[in-house]
Amino acid sequence: MRWWRRQTPQPEPDPGPFTLAERFWCGWQEMLPEVAAALGDREPNRVENQLCDLVAGLHPRLHFSVDRGQRAIYALVVSGQEDPALRPYTDAWKAAAPPEDALWEYHDSVPPVPDPTLVTVNLGAHRIALADVRVVAQVDEEHGVVDVAVHHPVLAELDEAGRSALTFLPLDATLGERLAAERLRRVETAVAAPDGTLGLLEFRDLVRKLATLQP
Repeated sequence: MRWWRRQTPQPEPDPGPFTLAERFWCGWQEMLPEVAAALGDREPNRVENQLCDLVAGLHPRLHFSVDRGQRAIYALVVSGQEDPALRPYTDAWKAAAPPEDALWEYHDSVPPVPDPTLVTVNLGAHRIALADVRVVAQVDEEHGVVDVAVHHPVLAELDEAGRSALTFLPLDATLGERLAAERLRRVETAVAAPDGTLGLLEFRDLVRKLATLQP
């Protein structure tokens, strides 16, 4: 009797970030008319699954959002949430991106809000103006980082999850995801109003100045 053994298929080699990025942008161009139509009809959920699959093809741990743009009408954001292992994929994605135009701009991390003091967020039953956020900042110039405590008058009324959200959300909105990850070291919630606080725009100026002074 002759014995046969089923051949085990060899795993395909990883095509690498740049090849995956090129595949993403090819898929994006094919989807773009459908995406534009869904957004124009204010029904982004029509293309949500397709976009999820497209981004997962670049890397399954990446996150994305479609937001209002700062220079264009819409912004496509693909983020690795500052995970160093994902940076090659977001770097390749951004490098292969098409030129921005009046309709689309592209970001490889969550960008800062132009003026966070104009932002109002909803947390549970609370409608919260970020203009009322105050920050205590302790600068470590030797290491180029800042320890911060974040206060808002409504913090005492929130549960633990709400307090955490209201602590980190203003920082990301003010600095953007990448600068916040690079320059913030310890972040605390200040339920009671502390002394020596800064507004969000003053805080942004401080951190950006620190970043220009550091390698």
